[in-house]
Amino acid sequence: FPNIVFSLQINLRLILVSGKTKEFLFSPNDSAADIAKHVYDNWPMDWEEEQVSSPNILRLIYQGRFLHGNVTLGALKLPFGKTTVMHLVARETLPEPNSQGQRNREKTGESNCCVIL
Repeated sequence: FPNIVFSLQINLRLILVSGKTKEFLFSPNDSAADIAKHVYDNWPMDWEEEQVSSPNILRLIYQGRFLHGNVTLGALKLPFGKTTVMHLVARETLPEPNSQGQRNREKTGESNCCVIL
């Protein structure tokens, strides 16, 4: 029976900031970092204008949250046989999960956009 799990695929529809979309199939064992690398290595022709320099800056957003690289699709309990929509953005760093980053920004006087919790 364990082999059955590996044959199930999760359909992801990835949306760029520009609104362009593409669907990819992934295994529940694939992590956010695996997905970023796969998309980078198989960059769609019609996304040429949005091509990024490295898979390391590709970030997935699911239900308003940035996914960290080691989170697997299985851990998100995504449904099999249905299309799950995620946003794909190019971003060097993830927002700070704690208030430490907020204090640092206050000291420097910079302001960044809001963090969606």
